[in-house]
Amino acid sequence: MIVSATALLDFLLETRRHSETLCKPLQIEDYVVQPVEDVSPPKWHLGHTTWFFEDFILKKFKPDYQEYNQQFSFVFNSYYESMGARVVRTDRGNLSRPTVDEIYAYRKYVTDELNDLLSDSNALSVELEKLVEIGIHHEKQHQELLLTDIKYILGNNPLLPAYSKTYQENTKKPKKANWIPVEEGVYEIGHQGTDFCYDNELGRHKVYLNQFEISSELVTNAEYLEFIEAGGYEDALLWHSEGWAWVNENQITAPQYWHIEDGERMSYTLAGYKKLELDAPVTHISYYEAYAYAQWRGLRLPTEFEWEVAQEHFKWGQRWEWTESAYLPYPGYEKAPGALGEYNGKFMVSQKT
Repeated sequence: MIVSATALLDFLLETRRHSETLCKPLQIEDYVVQPVEDVSPPKWHLGHTTWFFEDFILKKFKPDYQEYNQQFSFVFNSYYESMGARVVRTDRGNLSRPTVDEIYAYRKYVTDELNDLLSDSNALSVELEKLVEIGIHHEKQHQELLLTDIKYILGNNPLLPAYSKTYQENTKKPKKANWIPVEEGVYEIGHQGTDFCYDNELGRHKVYLNQFEISSELVTNAEYLEFIEAGGYEDALLWHSEGWAWVNENQITAPQYWHIEDGERMSYTLAGYKKLELDAPVTHISYYEAYAYAQWRGLRLPTEFEWEVAQEHFKWGQRWEWTESAYLPYPGYEKAPGALGEYNGKFMVSQKT
């Protein structure tokens, strides 16, 4: 158990509030935009995270629960085939209805019902606790997606409007990098302990690693700019064949959100259109670009296992980072029973970590 039923409820309510706080800077028109298939409108995220709690928890654990709207399961189911039919992903931006106001009313209804359910500490079984925890962390994942999708929506608007002029994307600047040696040996990989983890972090197992060194800092915009100015995007020898095709088919010449204006490098940030911060970590690059940059530097990307061992030596977590490993199950991995088994397991194919 997290600590107590009260602590679990507080964690849930804080998470629900934060999703709505993230949306406060938006104008009403921003909520429904879907520029490309891989971006979901902000109001869909708000509805989907609410549907998750309603369908996986309230319908099962709250006696006599009255579903808010029977059509919402069709509208806000994402990829759970076993949960029934759903709106095609590419059509999420066509949902002018339900309105934003109705989705906020839906959120309040479900949050109030969850509050009522979890206020009774006697109702908190081990199964219910685990599902609530998963629901909380599922919503936190969507909070990351919200900011990512909002940035894409606004960053592809010709006016390049700011999400929030006070938002700080780069609160920490990389220090001077040094190389951290890691000795060869057998290491344990995977989650340990009794606190929350996703099923794809299990089971814990041993791996053998050769000796290697890893940089203590993330690659900066200034370092990546050197790659660009050295002709990195024109040198086929640096790229995987698939990556080289991607570069040419999409005319990629720089990371997403980078621009050139009057000969100066600019970038779109959530705080608006600004001069490129050279000492900030480079972001919004694909695996193809990360691989090509490493090739240009005469280096390579770490494996997932090297990264996990290395992160114990210093604080990571500033950005998502690419590794050279495929997204595969750990030995002994077991999908959760029922629909929750679709959460991770069915995506373990054709992806990098």
